[in-house]
Amino acid sequence: MNLYKSVEVIDSGKSIIVQRADGSAVRYHSAWLRDNALDPKTRNTINGQRLITLSDIPINTYIESATLDETGKNIFLTFLPEKKKVSFSANWLETHAYDVKQDNIKGWIPKDLKIWGRNMSTNIPTVDYKSASEDKNLLLEWLKSIYCYGFAKMTGGKIESGALIQIANFFGYVRETNYGKWFEVRTEIDAINLAYTNLGIEPHTDNPYRDPVPTIQILYCLENSVRGGDSAVVDGFYAATRLREENSDYFDLLTKYCLRFEFKGDKKTHLKSRRPLIELSSDGELIAIRFNNRSAAPITDVPYDIMEDYYKAYRAFADIINDQTMAVKFKLNPGDCFVLDNTRVLHARTAYSDSGSRWLQGCYADKDGLLSKISTM
Repeated sequence: MNLYKSVEVIDSGKSIIVQRADGSAVRYHSAWLRDNALDPKTRNTINGQRLITLSDIPINTYIESATLDETGKNIFLTFLPEKKKVSFSANWLETHAYDVKQDNIKGWIPKDLKIWGRNMSTNIPTVDYKSASEDKNLLLEWLKSIYCYGFAKMTGGKIESGALIQIANFFGYVRETNYGKWFEVRTEIDAINLAYTNLGIEPHTDNPYRDPVPTIQILYCLENSVRGGDSAVVDGFYAATRLREENSDYFDLLTKYCLRFEFKGDKKTHLKSRRPLIELSSDGELIAIRFNNRSAAPITDVPYDIMEDYYKAYRAFADIINDQTMAVKFKLNPGDCFVLDNTRVLHARTAYSDSGSRWLQGCYADKDGLLSKISTM
């Protein structure tokens, strides 16, 4: 069956309308089509970048003619006043169609992301290190799980300091911070960070005081013979969705006003940021969660008349995050690690005994590397 049945120039050349085989129609503007032309004079054939600026396109650009080939898979256009001929495949146009009904609610998430709660405990996306190293298909599915669910585990890795860098190398590069290329997570005397004690830690996102915040985190186990010390993860997007459904006013407050985060590690480190607990894009997409009570500075960006309600909303969100039905818990063995999207998934740890040893190493990477690897694979 042909993908397209017909194409017609409308609005005096300002647009075209395409009839699909299923009877529906889709429209495209002339300015958009000319700007996105795929010919080698408009775009570099290797990297796809534009070779022209918007100012190079005549302001009075319009479509003189539009024809469909007999297969229904390609459209040919002629633009005036340039007399420029351009073709588009139906597949390309469908992939980039924008003539769709916009009915997204505030806090929407892309359809290829899946939210989850404790039910994920029996189906944690996991891959063996050796298998991922040898099978590109397994590796790709694992990387896609990190994108889809915001976290995934890997087992059977090397039990040696710095082995977590090999995990980052699967999809990108380590983002070095004041902690170095990686940091140690084990008990210290007079620790500057609660992570370096044997106390339990509530679900949180890491480093909200950085701008930009690290987007991918890897936590890698080298020793774990203690009682307790289980890891846990919580889907912050699910928590935000629950808050919106239970109290939309609270949701709006946490997306409207900024929190301030701050961390003083030593004489050379003083980090600050200002971002909302629940961050939305300009069109309402849920794009980030920042939740870390330990690093929250005094709230000064909420008006006096709103502050009481803001704290109620803050508490309601915290209660959802700490709800045990939200958490997926697991114990890491030496050579195991988990990778999480630090803009979405919160992680936690239960307290553990003084006897035995628990040694994890952690590092940060960037999500654009993950997405790039998925795309190129």
